[in-house]
Amino acid sequence: MKNKFDIGDFVPTITVQSIKYDIVKRVKQRRKEFGITQKELSKRSGVSYGSIRRFETNGDISLHALLAISSVLDCLEDFNEIFKNPIVKDIRR
Repeated sequence: MKNKFDIGDFVPTITVQSIKYDIVKRVKQRRKEFGITQKELSKRSGVSYGSIRRFETNGDISLHALLAISSVLDCLEDFNEIFKNPIVKDIRR
């Protein structure tokens, strides 16, 4: 999947590319822990086999498809934590 340079390759920083790469790694690992193939994941999730292959190759996938895959891999609840932390604009309040 990593065929382009990312600033995160050179300095320790969080980037869109590095997060995408980490998510792909974790999804592949979880799929393998469940002992299912990409084709089986496709059948169970309703996401096309091509979409799963493309996701595991370069990280491209729709949110809907990622949620469907996450449901099969028993990690859908993880998405409930996204954007939960409020933005702190002024520490005096």
